[in-house]
Parts: sequence; C-alpha cells; structure tokens
Amino acid sequence: MAIVRGDAKHADAAESTADALWVLYDQILRFSPDGGDERDRFYLSKGHGPMAYYAVLAIKGFIDPAELYQFGTFHSMLGHHPDRIKVPGIDISSGSLGHGLPLAVGSALGLRALGRPGRVWVLMGDGELDEGSNAEAIAYAGRVRLDALHVVLIDNHSATQGWPGGLEERFRIEGWSCARVDGRDHQALEDAYREQHGGQPRLVVADVCAAGSREARS
Repeated sequence: MAIVRGDAKHADAAESTADALWVLYDQILRFSPDGGDERDRFYLSKGHGPMAYYAVLAIKGFIDPAELYQFGTFHSMLGHHPDRIKVPGIDISSGSLGHGLPLAVGSALGLRALGRPGRVWVLMGDGELDEGSNAEAIAYAGRVRLDALHVVLIDNHSATQGWPGGLEERFRIEGWSCARVDGRDHQALEDAYREQHGGQPRLVVADVCAAGSREARS
C-alpha cells in the first residue's frame, strides 16, 4: 500500500481492512489466478477503499506489483473503485455502499442450486449497515440457512445505527453464527474464519478499534 501515490486513495478505509484481508487470502480462501469451479468467491463490498485489496492481489500473483505505482492514473487498471472487467481476480465491481452482501447472497444461492462446493466471502464496512438492502439480505440468508455465505464486517465504530449487544446482534437474531474479534489479531481472525457454523451463514466482526488493536494503541 505504501507504493501508492495521490490524495484519492482512501488510505484510512483501506488500512482498516488490511489485516482481515491478508489473513483471508493467506490462510482461508481457496483460489487460484487461473480460476476454477471449486474456488471460493470474494466480494469487496467496501469498494471505496480498495488499496489493501490491490496490494494483496499483487502479492498473490493476480496483478503485477508494478501496477500499484499507476493507481488512479488514466490508463491504469486500478481505479478508485475495483473493476472486475479490468482487474484479474476481482469478482464484483463495487464502491456503492450496501450492494456487496445482496450480490453475495445471490451467488451463494446459485452455487447451492448448481451443487458446487465453493464458498462466498464478502467484506463490508460497519457504515454499510445503514443501507436497507443489507437488512433484507441478512434476514433472507438466515432464513434459508446459507451456510456457504461468510461476512467479514470491519467495525471502525462509524455506523450511525446501533443495536443492543453490538452489530453482530443484528445478524444473530436472523439466525447467523456470529463472532467478534480484534481486527488486528491475525490468529483470532483465522480462528474465527475457520470456526464451524453448521447450517448457518457466518459473520465475523473485525473490530479495528478494539482495546489492544494496533489502531487503538496508536
């Protein structure tokens, strides 16, 4: 990420996702630059801060690291929002808040209908829960028990709508398996990603302002 130049890179939004993304791509996701029917899908719903995503894709061989220097320039594939047509390894174009989870619900349903084993992971920001489209997606996924669906929710304490018991309670009451962890603790993230959740969609809240996190200590 440090390679990137310019004032429009949404550094704070990207930095908040860096640890959660790295653990997901390095330890959890079944993927290959060559694709394949058995692979997992990953949707960056928090598409207005894609720099950590681009950096991880470069490390994992999807894009040339030299391309990071061109971020946001006229001819670069790396725009301020990720574009699935231009960037290898990206499954959805995103940036408008609130549409990543509904798309992930549809993809998980499609994989179920086709009998394919791939999982769908979507990374959201807590502010996206202000969007009504997510309320419908959360309720529906719980009721049809979409256990191939996994949400990583970056909680930087910016949501304007809260729920007693925390953001995860909004999912839990709809039938989701939920966990909250320090969003900078790689082992805690990996353990939460791997936890079994039979018959339920899974939510992992990555609290980047939790006591003990690097951001909270700075």
